[in-house]
Amino acid sequence: MSARRMQVWALDGIPEVTGDDDLAQLIGDAWAADADGIRDGDILVVTSKIVSKAEGRMLPASDREDAITAETVRVVATRGTTRIVESRLGIVGAAAGVDASNTPEGTVLLLPVDPDASARALCAALRERFGVPLGVIVSDTLGRAWRLGQTDIAIGAAGVQVVDDLRGETDAQGRPLLVTVPVVADEMAAASDLVKGKVTGRPVAVVRGMAEYVTPEVDTPGARTLVRTGPADMFRLGTDEALAEGYAEGFAAGRAARD
Repeated sequence: MSARRMQVWALDGIPEVTGDDDLAQLIGDAWAADADGIRDGDILVVTSKIVSKAEGRMLPASDREDAITAETVRVVATRGTTRIVESRLGIVGAAAGVDASNTPEGTVLLLPVDPDASARALCAALRERFGVPLGVIVSDTLGRAWRLGQTDIAIGAAGVQVVDDLRGETDAQGRPLLVTVPVVADEMAAASDLVKGKVTGRPVAVVRGMAEYVTPEVDTPGARTLVRTGPADMFRLGTDEALAEGYAEGFAAGRAARD
């Protein structure tokens, strides 16, 4: 069996996106002009910023702190002016994804209202235009609690399988796999960021060679299924917040017992 090969490259020719633009048209035109063409099973990874711009998710920078508060459903930890929060999308990260990079001066961008729906709309439009099965991933940059720096993850997906559930199969030594569920959508998002970059003005990448993860239908379990919140979240609070909460509960219990 030959080794699997994956190609990833960024598309040229996508202009600055505004709220008046048809994003599927812009991406489709750039893809149609690309020298490598379009094939069955290709997957597009689209930076969330241009989705947000096309959907009018821009605010004056003076509203940033209020926007973070509005997008937050739970504060996980704070340090100085930095807030690590769970956003309404279920994503835990800094500032609820409200970002001032790669936006017009004096503005900030919010994440798309529903990244999975945005991915479905793009996927459906591009499939109709080109007549091939393809997938769409909407990506965003996120820090990790115990790792320096940031990486791109999938926050929206359509027409593509977001995980490769290997539980029940065996490894190379014949041992059963019990918990192995690679998040292939995140892995493709991270690989795509290496070619898109943050300063090149190339917000869309093509992933080729992963056709096995492209699905016949557009409406698939999206990236929202990847978030781990509620009872499944083993790290719901930061250390300081957990201690404060425990102290408050203990104090209340002691006071109740005394009274």
